[in-house]
Amino acid sequence: MKHVSLGELGLHVERAGEGFPVVLISGLNGLARYWSEQVPFLSDHFSVITHDQRGVGGSDGRQGACTIEEMGADVIAMLDALEIPRAHVIGHSTGGAIAQWLAIHHPKRVAALVLMSSWSKPDAYFRRFFLLRRKILETLGPQAYIEANSLSIFPAWWIAANEANLAVQEAQYAATFPKIETMLNRIDAILGFDCAAELGRIKAPTLIVTADDDIIVPCYSSEALSRGIPGAELKIFPAGGHCFNRIKPREFNHALLPFLAENTPAG
Repeated sequence: MKHVSLGELGLHVERAGEGFPVVLISGLNGLARYWSEQVPFLSDHFSVITHDQRGVGGSDGRQGACTIEEMGADVIAMLDALEIPRAHVIGHSTGGAIAQWLAIHHPKRVAALVLMSSWSKPDAYFRRFFLLRRKILETLGPQAYIEANSLSIFPAWWIAANEANLAVQEAQYAATFPKIETMLNRIDAILGFDCAAELGRIKAPTLIVTADDDIIVPCYSSEALSRGIPGAELKIFPAGGHCFNRIKPREFNHALLPFLAENTPAG
């Protein structure tokens, strides 16, 4: 655990394991702990870096608008501070948007790219979905936002079988929920992101993964990414929802490891 100073911004950073670096970038909640099912597994093979994004968790962050580009620049500054010239980059949802920006604008820093449940530009469905989430947060507050969020993030069958577990997760998120303005700004950031015309610039080996029952970012968004990124590999899981790496971690982890191992630079 480390607090990395990036000028006026301080990021909460966690690092585990040894070997070639792997950076895990979380989705809209922006928290390092999202990857709790991946860090112990991957750290047996790699040096795994996670962080709380600006303004959330243990990280600082100014108020006001933020963009995917700014959050991507934070990752580059973090890698510089940790003296990491190149790493595998894995991004979930919003983290996948940040990862795309990194691979396009800092290609030498990305050895291999994994995009999970992500998109390259918002379409009509995406805008409707996230504008509604924004309205729930703005009018009803964090608790209603968190509860509505659970109904879209997790599959119905998982919620039915894990009510107590879900209640614990929701309480944990509520206890660390950022300022409402911060979360509204993060939603605005993803609504403003569009790199669809630049996907062809991504040269890193790329694995795109999604679940067929993801209702937040439907799998057709991942299919569009796979068509736009040269040589990208697409894997669609039959079930698991938007956060299938937490719902079915074994399946996700064992799909991830061979791709990372194959694309890790020698030495």
